[in-house]
Amino acid sequence: MSITITQGESSVATEHKLEYVTSCELPMPWATFQLHVFIDHASDKEHLALTLGAVNDGEPVLARVHSECLTGDTLFSQRCDCGAQLEGALQRIAAEGRGTILYLRQEGRGIGLINKIRAYHIQDEGADTVEANQQLGFAADLRDYNLCESMLEHLDITTLRLMTNNPRKVAALQEIGITVVERIPLILNRNPFNTRYLDTKAAKLGHLLPMDGLKRNTDDN
Repeated sequence: MSITITQGESSVATEHKLEYVTSCELPMPWATFQLHVFIDHASDKEHLALTLGAVNDGEPVLARVHSECLTGDTLFSQRCDCGAQLEGALQRIAAEGRGTILYLRQEGRGIGLINKIRAYHIQDEGADTVEANQQLGFAADLRDYNLCESMLEHLDITTLRLMTNNPRKVAALQEIGITVVERIPLILNRNPFNTRYLDTKAAKLGHLLPMDGLKRNTDDN
């Protein structure tokens, strides 16, 4: 499978066929999930899938495709909503007793951890999240959802009820042949530290979010 990733003004063709490696039980606060590990030999990155229940029975699967966010998922950063979305998705899957999370190693919308921290520094000086990536020479969003194809194929999943606020993610999955029968909003943890970030995702990246901060600014004017 050949795809094109755009970075700045240049693009490179890459191959993404993930290899399944192994699985294990993963006890979590909400349920004991199965953890599945895949490797992308093109990038030497490992990607993960968490599953609960019988996800290969042909029925639509409650799912989240989550891009790695070390600062939010692990360090509890309030600059974004990533950690809250991951936890919220896990809780919802546990409550239903069935579902999957694909955890993609695409830190910082695909620019990597070091560049994400560089982008945070630029944001500290006044840029928004999109402007910061662009000032570093990257496109606003470099994530590649073609990675999901091999993972879902291995898990024998073809139809999703997708937890996301991002219509572009729905479209990207549909382009690789995955049926998304329902988009489930996952709006969590708006706070004073991430209001501008969330408003920028709504205004510039098409996320379906209430733009509270922008509304307040308009009202103030």
